[in-house]
Parts: sequence; structure tokens; C-alpha cells
Amino acid sequence: MLPSLSFGILTLAALSLAAPANLWRRDDGPVVYHRGCATKITSERMAKLEKKFASQRVPPSSENATADINVYFHVVAANKTVEGGWVPDEQIEAQVATMNRDYNNTGLSFKHVNTSRIISEEWFLKVGPDTPEEKSMKTLFRRGDASALNVYTVGFREGEGKGLLGYATFPADYNSDPHNDGVVLLAYTLPGGSLQPYNEGRTLVHEAGHWTGLYHTFQGGCTGMGDAVDDTPPEESAAYGCPAKRDTCPGGGEDPIHNFMDYTDDSCMTGFTDGQASRIKAQLRTYRGVDI
Repeated sequence: MLPSLSFGILTLAALSLAAPANLWRRDDGPVVYHRGCATKITSERMAKLEKKFASQRVPPSSENATADINVYFHVVAANKTVEGGWVPDEQIEAQVATMNRDYNNTGLSFKHVNTSRIISEEWFLKVGPDTPEEKSMKTLFRRGDASALNVYTVGFREGEGKGLLGYATFPADYNSDPHNDGVVLLAYTLPGGSLQPYNEGRTLVHEAGHWTGLYHTFQGGCTGMGDAVDDTPPEESAAYGCPAKRDTCPGGGEDPIHNFMDYTDDSCMTGFTDGQASRIKAQLRTYRGVDI
């Protein structure tokens, strides 16, 4: 069932929606958030996607091409408090700045186009992977074409999404379900948010990595095609914290604990490899129509 919504414009650049004056339920008990990403793929489906990608891969028109990615933020809150998910504008701007710094070797620039603000306790609490709340939210609010990054900030407090930091869709999935495309993100993970050690903006950097075509560095463990990138060492399982000199796969070198596509703390993450940057560009050309 859709939440009750009424429409009103806050500023020229931001659309605000309001539901009945529900207060965020504070008696549900604490939620333990962890470095959990619900963007997962089976080895069988990955193999099919990679075979398809190899046959459809679009070559670059220029080796030094760059591109702008339009970003639409959708702030879903239980009420107009930061605790209730009302992400301040300055945190959104800091998040975009973090994205531009962290993607500096990919040729991408992220351009913040618009912020919509939606008060819905139901969506704030219950949106998660494949939930009716997620479908309703995205169907109503997704903006732009395949090249537009839509980011929805929510609370992940109940149901399938409880305790997550975020999840995203892959580029290859856009044509089959355009309205579902985008990133769903925990509101407290933007720069300056309250969720230490995950409050430096690296959760969106990670999830946008999936949105641009990357897998986890520990995809497939020590065997098989791994994350389909040649210059990321194989990794048996996700790394947490910042475990120096961790080496879980024989002969492949130390685990890529500083990579944005692992599960380490925000302060431990420092970059993408050149191979990941190349894959991002190829995925965006092939599936999102971005000339880069």
C-alpha cells in the first residue's frame, strides 16, 4: 500500500512531499548496522552476464574521454530530524564531493541535479531489496535515463533491509527494469553522518561501483573469474575493519583491503584500480549509453 503523500515545493531545486504527521517509532529498539551490502550475484548469473558483456562490449571513441553523471537524491525520512532521516543539504554536497574525489581515475564527474524530500515513515523503515515499499518509491520518484544515478536514502530499520548500509542495481539490468535502477543508501552514511566508522561517504562510493558495473573484490573467493578485473588480487572473503597484510588466497598477493569494493571501514578505503576504472567505462558505454 502506498503511503499517503501530498506535494509541495520547498525551493526551486527541491521537491518536498509530506505524509500525515507520523513520528518515527522510537520504541522499536536499536538496530545494529554493519558493513552489509545487499548487491549480490550468483556465479551462474555472473558467468552469463560476463559472456553477454564480452559479445556486446562497446569500444571507446576516445582513450581520454570524460563524462558527467547526473545525480538525483531522494531523501526519504520519517520526520524532519536528522535521526529520522532528514539528511542535511551540506551532507549531500559533501557526498558528491567525495564521489568526485574517489572516482578521479575513472574519467567520471558526478553532477548533483536535484534533491527530492519525502516524508514517509513506512518507506523510511521498510524499504529494502525487492520489497513493495521499494517498488512504490522507485516507480514514483526515479528520474532521468539509464545514465542518471538515483540515490534513495532510507533507514533500513525493518524487514528485508534491516541493518544494511546499502545496495544497488547493475548496468546490465537497466533495460529489463528501468524503474528499479539506482542505489538505496542508509541515511547516516553520508559524510558527517552519525554511523561511525561508516560516515565518510564510502558506502555510496561502493554502491555506485556496483551501479557502474563492478563486483565485490571477494566475488567468487579464491577461484574462478573472481571480480572479472585482472589487477585486483583474489580474496577469499570480505575484509572488515582495516586488517593490514591480510592474505587469504595463495599466490595472489595481499588482499585488496583498501579497495572501494571490499567491506572495510570508510577510512581504510582509498581507491579503484586501473582495471576497475577501465571496466567502469566499458560497462557505462555498453549498458548506460555514456560516451566515455
